[in-house]
Amino acid sequence: MRAKPSIPADIDEHRDIQWWRDELRPVHTVLDAERFIEQVAFAACLTDTRRPGPSLYVAVCGRRDAIMPRNVQKDAEASLTWQLKDQMIRRGRVYYAKLSRGRSTFLAPRLVPVFHAIWGVRRVDEVRRLSRPARAILSVLRHEWEMGTADLRSESRVTDRRIFTRALDELQAAMLVVPADVVYEPTFTYLWTLGVGRFPDALRRRVSRATALREIARAFLAGAGMTFPGELARATGLSRPDAGLGNRALVADGTAMMVGPGTYTLKK
Repeated sequence: MRAKPSIPADIDEHRDIQWWRDELRPVHTVLDAERFIEQVAFAACLTDTRRPGPSLYVAVCGRRDAIMPRNVQKDAEASLTWQLKDQMIRRGRVYYAKLSRGRSTFLAPRLVPVFHAIWGVRRVDEVRRLSRPARAILSVLRHEWEMGTADLRSESRVTDRRIFTRALDELQAAMLVVPADVVYEPTFTYLWTLGVGRFPDALRRRVSRATALREIARAFLAGAGMTFPGELARATGLSRPDAGLGNRALVADGTAMMVGPGTYTLKK
């Protein structure tokens, strides 16, 4: 197994500030959480310090060594993170969905067109790129606009739970469908809607692939201070070659310096 890179103390301190891994500024409220997402540009939901990149859970904990417990149901910090996630979904000020590799991810609105340029599926490509169950679900939502999980499964006739869940994950990863609300009574369910309904301008804005890779790399490096081999790919779901293209674009525009193979730092 490849050894984890040793992070210089000043870079760790930079990440503490930028990624809110600071006990003096933990996330307590939904407004805190939205400000956090706006600052970091994108963040995971319930990952901990073992995965690179900003995380809402780590920001709630307010410490760099936060580790997700095995029994998350009884953990106050995990519970608060989950509640804040639900509140942000309901408010619709930040983008939230399971994106690349099924990762639950928050995006600041300015990053939505950038991520869409890499992972989004445009209407002309849906037949070629989406499975039949995913297209059936999408067709129902385009007619009904918003629907709970059980009703959506029934109306789309994708009645197998495993296939339905996989198709919904596919639509979220394609940046076509997002959760619009979470309901706990009388039973737990998500309400689903079209992403373009919540972020119409962002999802219709065209961004080139090269620009998107550069801006994703820029957002990560601004928070990380320095990026090591594989970090950008692990944090975002990009392939390593694409992550390399993004980082090298930052070198070309004077934002970053390459200090070793796969290792880049912000220019002072």
